[in-house]
Amino acid sequence: MQLKAALRFAIEILEKNDIGSPRLNAETLLMFVLGRERAYMYAHPERELSREEELRYQQAIEERRQGKPSQYITGHQEFWGLDLIVSSAVLIPRPESEHVVETVVALVPDNRGKPLKIVDVGTGSGCIAVALASELPAAEILALDISAPALEIARANAARLNFADRVKFRLSDLLADVGENERFDFIVCNPPYVSQDEPEKVQRQVREFEPKIAVFAGKSGLEIYERLAPQAKQFLKTGGWLVMEIGYSIEVAVTRLFADWKQVRVSNDLQGIPRVVAAQKQ
Repeated sequence: MQLKAALRFAIEILEKNDIGSPRLNAETLLMFVLGRERAYMYAHPERELSREEELRYQQAIEERRQGKPSQYITGHQEFWGLDLIVSSAVLIPRPESEHVVETVVALVPDNRGKPLKIVDVGTGSGCIAVALASELPAAEILALDISAPALEIARANAARLNFADRVKFRLSDLLADVGENERFDFIVCNPPYVSQDEPEKVQRQVREFEPKIAVFAGKSGLEIYERLAPQAKQFLKTGGWLVMEIGYSIEVAVTRLFADWKQVRVSNDLQGIPRVVAAQKQ
């Protein structure tokens, strides 16, 4: 089968099964199978796929047809310009979470070379931790997660991006396993914030394929924020910041947790939706 025919066939399958962005998905998976860039595909439309390539492409398209995210099929996702390894053990990094990184960088004093201590709570793939390491060369970063398989992925990402010397990892339920005398300039977190009673709020592929522990909180969706806020107050330095991603419509409920903090700032995403809450300790 020629490359152009394989691509056309894949697009038709994905369209019939209501998979969003069928062309993008078909192209992404074909690039993965071929190990080539998009420009190669369009420069060689009559290139014949080998039998092995054809079978691998058919398998990838079938997995995507069934709802499996393309990132779990290819094993990769870009975040903050960095190529990250992902698996079903971790939440797929999303562009919205880059606003957490932007917020932290904007709050850092003008001298980015100043030593900072940062802890990333619920690191997952390590995307926020390694992105901050790439932006803040003097920062020491501790990445925590309750999932051992997630930490394996995060460690691999830090190692392959050459940040293993500045990003350390620890198994921990929020800040429970942080030393009582440890203090941080920043605590960052992208917590689960979907109510377990409202699974319809997320896409089917998220419900069925991404780790539930990283998507769903308790009944209200606020449980992690409510647990983390008092812990963060204990472990932040005076004037330190807790920076958290928030979900749609929970801005008011989350900011109420910081009534006795020095200040609270809310940042919107590119769609104008409140996306990040930053609270500064007195």
